[in-house]
Amino acid sequence: MLNLEQVSGGYGGEPVIQDISFSISQGEFFGILGPNGSGKTTLLKMISGLIPNSSGSIQLNHTNIRYFSRKALAKKMAVLPQLTAHAFSYTVRETVALGRYAHRQGFFQTWTSEDERVLHTVMEQTNITAFQHQTIQELSGGEQQRVFLAQALAQEPDLLLLDEPTNHLDLAYQKDLLDLLKKETKQDGLTVVSIFHDLNLASLYCDRLLLLDDGRERAIHSPDGVLTESLIKDVYKTNVRKYPHPVVAKPQMHLLPDATETHDRSTLIGPSMLNIQPEHIALTSPIPLRTLSSGVCGAGIGWNTQFVNRHVPNDYDCSDPTGEMQDYLEKNGFDVSRTVGMMTAVELKNAAYSLWENDQISIYTVVTAGTGNAKDSTQPVAQPIRQGTINIWVFINGHLTDEAFIQAIMTATEAKAQGLRELDIRDRQTGTIATGTSTDSILVAATQQGELVPYAGTATELGQFIGQSVYAETKKAIKRDPAYKGQ
Repeated sequence: MLNLEQVSGGYGGEPVIQDISFSISQGEFFGILGPNGSGKTTLLKMISGLIPNSSGSIQLNHTNIRYFSRKALAKKMAVLPQLTAHAFSYTVRETVALGRYAHRQGFFQTWTSEDERVLHTVMEQTNITAFQHQTIQELSGGEQQRVFLAQALAQEPDLLLLDEPTNHLDLAYQKDLLDLLKKETKQDGLTVVSIFHDLNLASLYCDRLLLLDDGRERAIHSPDGVLTESLIKDVYKTNVRKYPHPVVAKPQMHLLPDATETHDRSTLIGPSMLNIQPEHIALTSPIPLRTLSSGVCGAGIGWNTQFVNRHVPNDYDCSDPTGEMQDYLEKNGFDVSRTVGMMTAVELKNAAYSLWENDQISIYTVVTAGTGNAKDSTQPVAQPIRQGTINIWVFINGHLTDEAFIQAIMTATEAKAQGLRELDIRDRQTGTIATGTSTDSILVAATQQGELVPYAGTATELGQFIGQSVYAETKKAIKRDPAYKGQ
């Protein structure tokens, strides 16, 4: 579809773009990235034919764009520039109709039924038919951008060029516009080349990305191949962290500010922060803790300051545990957006907790345990779930990597299983040694202060502390449970 070979050029005698080569297939959504002054807009103007390239070739459908007349090129290629203020007072319909200019024929440029069909189609595609008789000035920025997109689509181009199409648009309009463009590439085979300032939007919607730096190509690949921490740091001169999008298989870049929130660097999570009430156990941290948990609320990875383990009766209605738990937290003064919440049917007075520390490591472990619903995880569930939960909190006064968080979960789970094995806790349906209960929950929380701890497996000092503490506190909590004493 579009092929650039060793393209260089710019303004006057000074080349802005130097030796750029790439090919784009039909139906591809191709993004151009780079810091200010890297040559993004200059390259797009060269592709559109607005300014000539001084060397190399730009071919559209195997024909050099220099050989197209302006009108012929407009049938193949359309340009959607950045949204700017407009002085003219055309109606929406009149504005979109301007896109048919390249297809008008004859001396009088007669409007045809085909022009009318295309006009109707693109206005429907961009959802602007309802205000076709309003003037451009009457519309919001997002609506105006949809009008100009309709105008570009009215050209029936094979290739659409966009210069920061979401500039000045709010979130909803950004998403609507890019969703529409992506749909056009998938359904109608439209090829899109767009400049982006927002790395994350480019990642979400583009099939491939070109990263420019000082007029030269630094990378051209899929979003995963271009958006690497080291490359973005080198080109943009700023620190970033790469994480996967939670829903789409695309990377997202997170800025790392130099001036972070000010917290007491000596904060240690410990016994003085634990509050045991008849209805719940709560721990409130003076600083946000990075968390990985399987709680009813606040599950997954996050930052939280409040941690609640709530007692519920054996006949608790669990049809909507998340919603009901959120209501409970709000009524009791907890901030749901910053709280990890768990439930248990065991008596909270039987909880086991202790601070484990030496000169290098400090962790605080809290366990509530009931084994009335003990299960062997390798055996099928033979009957409906009954109450009986082991909830484990591990607070680490340290700075963990994501890998260490996951290893900490594994280490704690293995230690819990070993405690059950030594106490001969069995699955009542199968008679085999239980590995936990069917409703267990776990939390690992870290202050993210101090030296970085890369690992938390059983071969590490931190892992051994986690294993020993969870093992010991789980056994203590189980022994305090009346169900265990009655065995």
